[in-house]
Formats: sequence, C-alpha cells, structure tokens
Amino acid sequence: MKPENEYNERQEQQKTPETQERMSLKNKKIKHGHAGNTGAENNELFASMPVAQAILMLAVPTVVSQIITIIYNMADTFFIGQLGDPKQVAAATLAMPLFMFMTALSNLFGVGGASLISRFLGAKERDQARRCSAFCIWSAAAVSFLYGVLVLAGRPVLMPLLGANEETFQMASSYLFWTIGLGALPTVLNPALAHLIRAEGYSRQASFGVAFGGILNMVLDPLFIYGFHLQITGAAIATLISNTTALLYFVGFIWKIRKNSVLTLSPRYYTLGNHIPAEVVSVGLPSFLISMMGTVSNMVLNHIIAGYSNVAVAGMGIAKKVNMLAFAVAQGITQGTLPLIGYNYSSGDRKRMLEAIRTLFVFSLGVALFIAVMLYLNAPAVTRLFINNEETVSYGCSFLHIICSASPMTAMTFFALTVFQATGKKKQPIILSMLRKGTVDVPFMFLFNAMFGIGGVAWATPVAEVTSMVVAAVMVIPYIRKLGR
Repeated sequence: MKPENEYNERQEQQKTPETQERMSLKNKKIKHGHAGNTGAENNELFASMPVAQAILMLAVPTVVSQIITIIYNMADTFFIGQLGDPKQVAAATLAMPLFMFMTALSNLFGVGGASLISRFLGAKERDQARRCSAFCIWSAAAVSFLYGVLVLAGRPVLMPLLGANEETFQMASSYLFWTIGLGALPTVLNPALAHLIRAEGYSRQASFGVAFGGILNMVLDPLFIYGFHLQITGAAIATLISNTTALLYFVGFIWKIRKNSVLTLSPRYYTLGNHIPAEVVSVGLPSFLISMMGTVSNMVLNHIIAGYSNVAVAGMGIAKKVNMLAFAVAQGITQGTLPLIGYNYSSGDRKRMLEAIRTLFVFSLGVALFIAVMLYLNAPAVTRLFINNEETVSYGCSFLHIICSASPMTAMTFFALTVFQATGKKKQPIILSMLRKGTVDVPFMFLFNAMFGIGGVAWATPVAEVTSMVVAAVMVIPYIRKLGR
C-alpha cells in the first residue's frame, strides 16, 4: 500500500510526471490481468451513474438493512415486554452496552476496510484490496472470539458494574451467555462482511444478508420466548441462531463471487504489512470509538437510572432502542455513500466526489428531521407497543421526547465523519467520535441528575450531540472547500 499522503498527492498532482508514470504502471497491470474492474454494473455505479441515483442505490439498501437490524434488536425488547415483567426488560437493557460493543468491533474492521478497499479499487490496485479484505475478515474473527471469551469469564464482575441487582443479575447473565459468550463471532462478522461487500458495489446483497438475519430473529423470538417458555433466554438463543445463519449466507456469497471479486476468505492473503493494518484501524477507529463510547455512555446511564428503579431502567431501555432507529438511518445513509466518495476521491473525479458530498448532506439532514418529528409526535403510542405498564410507558415516553431531539445533530456529525473517512483522514474523525458520547455527556449526566433528578439525565444526550455537531461543522466545512480547490 502507498502511504496515506500519496492519496492526497493524487488529487494535487494529477498531471505531474510522477503521477503519469504511476498511472502508466497501473495500465500495464491491467493489460496483464493484475487489475480489473468490479463488474460493468458496479463501475457504472461508482464512476458515471447520476450521483443522486447512485447514492440511492447504495444507501437505500443499507438503510433498509440498518432499520431491520434495529427492528430485530428492538424485537427482543418487544417480545420480552409482552411478558409484562419490567425486570426482564431491565435485564435486557443492562446487557445492551456489552452487546453494542460488538458493533464497535465490526465497525473497526468493516468501515475501515470498506474505505480502504474502495480507494484501492478507484486506484486500480486490486491485489492490495484483496489483502485488505483478508486482513479485515480474519482479524475481526479473532478479536470477536477473544471478546466473547472475556465477557463469558467476566460476567460476575461486569454485571454489577452495569447496574444489575439480585432481581436482574441471573437473567442478564443468561442473556450475555448466548448473545456474546457464544455469539460474538457471528454478531461481529455479519456487519463487518456487509461493509466489505458493499465497498465493491454489492449493496443489495449486503443488505439482504443483514435483513435476512433480522427477519429470522423476529420469527424465532416468539417461538423460543413463548413456545419453548424460555423467556429472556429464548430471545438470546434466537439472536445467536439468526446471526449464525446470516454469517453462513455472507460466507457463501463471498465464495460465489470469488473469481471476480477482491474479497477473499483465503488466509494466504492475510498480511500485517504494506501499511494495511494501520490504515484500516486508523480509518475504522472513529466508527469503533463511536460505538465504544456509546457503550460507556449507556453503562453510566443505566447505572444512574438503576439507582431509581428497574421500571425506570426498562423505560429508558425502550426509549434508547426506539431512538436507535434514527441513529441507524443516519448511519445507513452515510455508510452506504462512503464507497462512492472514496472511489471518486482516489480516481481523481473531484466534481463527482463533491456532488456526492452535497447530495449526502441534503439526504441526511432531511431524513433525520423527518424521523425526529415522527418519533416526538408518536412517542406515547410507540412506547406502549413494547409493554403495557403505565409507569414504564411514562418513563419511556418522557425519555424519548428528549433523546429524539438530537437526531438531526447526530446525522450531521455522521456526515462529517463519512467525508473524512472516505478520503482517508484520521485525526478529525477520532476527535469527532470522542465528542459524541462517553466523554461530554457523562459529566452532564451526573450534573443534571444532581440538579433535576431522573428527568434531567436524558438531556445529556442532546447536549453532547450539539457539541459534536458544532465541532464537526468547524472542521468539515473548510475541508470540503479545500477539496473543491
């Protein structure tokens, strides 16, 4: 792999002798079969299709898969809530931060790998893209397996830290055993492989795999919870089975396209050289930090709320799960568009790249505003869908009104992150990801809790999102202008 600054040099020195020589060497590789395209359809999507249409083709399947993922994550809470036991809803909520950390791991290798693969493809460096895919797949598998073992062994220590008490400890511990102890590897690899497949233009197939796992989970939940009378443990087992099945689909798809694809499951392409690990991790680190700091934030939030009652924890859990819908849409639009921006950045088509950035901004903001309004107006009805317990519904509705107001700010921060990640920047995304949750919001949680009680704790989320959005705007606007010049 070339050093990172060479990606910038492609943009600033398009017609220098050095660049012409490099492009000549790449053309020779193409003639000798060392580089090719990702398929005529995928090349057209990245290089010549109208930008708005290309973004829709990439983003819509991604958003749909993200929504289905969130729905199936909410399905556990929904079906558990139908048991009418707030303690079981609270137990699932307390386990959620450790479950969310697996999203951080998948983003580390999935988003970082997708960005690098798309840039390699734009530069016609297919061999490097193949090594990158092998590194991401096998590293994600190893790290997720290790995480599952650590959580499994550390449950006696972790559960009290998360806020579990004698009423919720055993139920939350059982949930973690199946979803993380045994299920970490398929849960991490599913979204990671979806990101990598999407980087090569197979957005529909990537989204189908994620959606398939989600729908299967929603089918299995009632069977295991009610049919087999396993309650919260049944929800966890259903999650494990559905994620494992979806992983088999992704492995099968990569095997099917192996002759025309840079994606490979072969360990012989695995490398720790060519700067690939550093580039993947540095670009994927912001997305990892977003999820990791979100985990820290939720742990602190649950711990504070648990000091009031298990019913309050259940209400907050419902509000957070519902608000994840807005989060998923914002993330789906930006992550779906990331390969388009990265491809045109490396290929040197600045006009198309900037048009993609502008269109992404409009789509992200418009959709986020719409979702925020709909959640605010329908908070009571949405909360009541999960559990028919008036005290829990009251808490959930109040928390959701506050949290959903931050959705447009979240979308704008994700927009800035995507622009930086797609063009290989590292420092700016790390700064932004650290400002959202787990840092700014934590002191405000304690402050607002001391000043206003339980009703003030949720306001820490909008405060953190506004702070992040302001910093994002200050950083990304000059950068986009620089790209334009």
